Amino acid sequence: MKTNEVLQKDVQDAIKWEPLLNAAEIGVTAKDGVVTLTGTVDTYIKKSEAEDAAKKVAGVKAVVEEIQIKSGNFGKKNDGEIATEVLNALKLSWQIPNDKIQVKVEAGWVTLEGELSWNYQKEIAKRIATNLVDVKWVTNNITIRSERVAKVEKEDVENALNRNWSLEDKHILVSVSENKVILNGTVNSWYQKDEASRIAWQAPGIISVDNELTVDYQ
Repeated sequence: MKTNEVLQKDVQDAIKWEPLLNAAEIGVTAKDGVVTLTGTVDTYIKKSEAEDAAKKVAGVKAVVEEIQIKSGNFGKKNDGEIATEVLNALKLSWQIPNDKIQVKVEAGWVTLEGELSWNYQKEIAKRIATNLVDVKWVTNNITIRSERVAKVEKEDVENALNRNWSLEDKHILVSVSENKVILNGTVNSWYQKDEASRIAWQAPGIISVDNELTVDYQ
């Protein structure tokens, strides 16, 4: 098991390895597998990238993210201009149906609402908004309403998890209630936990995934 000092150094190195973050001033502390990130960045995407980089480090059980966004460029666009820019960027994506997403902006904080058929479309919408300059934060309230009415098959989800190389030897318990999936069990990393969610979300007809997997590095 890694010491606090080793885990801290590994997370620092992982953050510096990311091209967007190699010059960012991000503080890292680690205690018993819990990593806390502090500091200031100039865009929301850098804040998100730092958290993702930390979660992928072996030995990280939880991430406390306290990074602040402070950009000297913020304020060049008002909320109306940001909203228009987000809507235009969404329309350029062939993966997202037109006129399915509503956008609200307040003080640079973007809220996405609406209904889509697949979770990957919801994730793409958030990524598009996140990448825009002057966006301070993104709240993704888009709901999933599958066009398929058939219930999700438990065996299909289990087989998909077992096919994945990073999860094939993990004991993940799958529960299904109509179009909802619940994951229980233990995995060795945040990457595996996130990967299990991603795979479960690909099941036809799914509307929600409750990921209750526990991360245990040991």
